[in-house]
Amino acid sequence: MTATPIPAEDNHFMAEHIRLILRSYRHWTGRDLVNPRMSEEEAARYLFTAPLALLSHDTQADPIFNYANQTALSLFGMDWVEMTACPSRLSAEEPNREARSALLKTVADQGYADNYQGIRIGRHGRRFEIENALVWNLRDERGIYRGQAASFRHWRWL
Repeated sequence: MTATPIPAEDNHFMAEHIRLILRSYRHWTGRDLVNPRMSEEEAARYLFTAPLALLSHDTQADPIFNYANQTALSLFGMDWVEMTACPSRLSAEEPNREARSALLKTVADQGYADNYQGIRIGRHGRRFEIENALVWNLRDERGIYRGQAASFRHWRWL
């Protein structure tokens, strides 16, 4: 499997993937995650450095993260290569994985869930609680399921 390139100027900060995230977010919530007047490249650049966590995972049976902005990378204590090789289930400790699985099933069935709160763990064992997270399905222009994304602005270290 080829590693996902880190968002940067030369790949327009993964603008194509961000377009999927933004269109899906708008589809499910009726809202915009960023100013809709931004170009795709501006939105992608902004979101990679934004003061909110933004992540997504793919469609594998054991989904792997395929995007994490700088805030998310910092929270989870990983670099891009580590994060995009990590199964998303490992973002929660074993006792919290059942609640995480139930959330993802709700999202799969309903399209999105908001006001989610849960405990996550970084690579070095540092735990944090996310608050008011929104999790949504990623669907392309043809309606094909492409994974799930999550964003949150509030967390606290435990």
